Amino acid sequence: MNGATTSGELRAHNRVRLLRAVHDCGATRTRSQLTRDLHLARGTASVLVAGLAEDGLLHEEPAREHVRGRPTQVPGPHPYGPIALAADVREDAWELAACELGGRVTVLGVRPHDGTPEGALGSLGEAIATHRRRLGHRVIGAGVALAGPVRHGGLVDIAHLGWRSVDVPALLASQTPARTTARTTARTTARTTARTTTARTTTSTTTAAGTTAAGSATLVVGNDTAFAALAEARRGRLQGVKVGLHLHVDFDLGGVLVVDGRPVAGASGTGAEFGHMPLTGDDRPCPCGARGCWSMGVGANALLRHVGLAYGGGRGREQAEHVLATSQEAVEANARVLGRGIAALVNAHDPEVVILSGHGPELRERAGQALMEACEPVLMAIRRDHPPRIEGSALGWRGSLLGAMESVFDDFLTTEGLELWRKSHPDQGRDTPDRQSVTHSTLAGEKPL
Repeated sequence: MNGATTSGELRAHNRVRLLRAVHDCGATRTRSQLTRDLHLARGTASVLVAGLAEDGLLHEEPAREHVRGRPTQVPGPHPYGPIALAADVREDAWELAACELGGRVTVLGVRPHDGTPEGALGSLGEAIATHRRRLGHRVIGAGVALAGPVRHGGLVDIAHLGWRSVDVPALLASQTPARTTARTTARTTARTTARTTTARTTTSTTTAAGTTAAGSATLVVGNDTAFAALAEARRGRLQGVKVGLHLHVDFDLGGVLVVDGRPVAGASGTGAEFGHMPLTGDDRPCPCGARGCWSMGVGANALLRHVGLAYGGGRGREQAEHVLATSQEAVEANARVLGRGIAALVNAHDPEVVILSGHGPELRERAGQALMEACEPVLMAIRRDHPPRIEGSALGWRGSLLGAMESVFDDFLTTEGLELWRKSHPDQGRDTPDRQSVTHSTLAGEKPL
């Protein structure tokens, strides 16, 4: 049940449903297909599309292929429609992109940083502020993925960089327009993940985040692995999977359980930390404060350690990639540790599939036999009979960035979010065929993806 009790409420509800469907399908389905998918009357769909176009939220283009008869239209992002800024902050650099309804991504910049909170987040905050000024009212918010656990309120810990309780919203806000820092709330990034057709919900979380909101601009901060898992569930190989594992391998390893399309965040939002479980018998101290963490043996830091090179502090990405490409011994050692840990998690959680992102797919490709030889003997007999698939991410390194985008659109694609957009865009012009196309819109980034 959608809870609508008046025709106006039902129309607002269906506006959200239609925009959500366009976004989730990547703006690839025709109006007639969406009409059938959402069980709408053709007249209702026409009225909804016209209204959303009038509000600067949708624009229709002719389908590339259509059958004889009336030309088929594909609803997609409006040339002057909403944009989510999304950032992926790794231990040595950050990437910032502008994302339109439907998931089209334009990279705005990639910049190395010095590993300090001020050096990483200060420059990112400045870049976000610059693009907010340039794109103006189109920006509905920013999502930021970080390589560490994020607590409610946006406090992050990144052990390898020595970050402890770093207030991400505050550091970003020191460079962003004052209107984005009017108030701070602690809420979840994917309140609407539990639904595809209802408006706003407060159902259980995907990733915990600090959200700073004023007007229609929102800042959402989340863990990179959890964001990557969210994106994989929306646009990758976890779509339609009831229970899955997502493991992201960068300098070290992060992992999260995904249930019904939602990464399990935990009570405080820091649940995407399978890398800090003692799964493989290691007893070395980890920078996180624990001992024997699984992530000590998997990832770029472990590759560098294996060949005797300096590691930690976000150093050595290029050297680690060289080791990954040239040292089979180091790669197989990484893969064996990865395989043993996967087996332990499979025994515990019984997933349908295990997804690897970051360096994970290359470890599997270059040392798949070593990975499976380490994994299979550790599986319970009932798991060994029907083991889950182990697959590389469909999104590659882009998952965390896309998950950050999804978190912003989750906040926007509600009846409240659309009404706020409409009220703050009273002079939005009528959508007409001679409007500039989305391809040549005002984004002008480094490249579309």
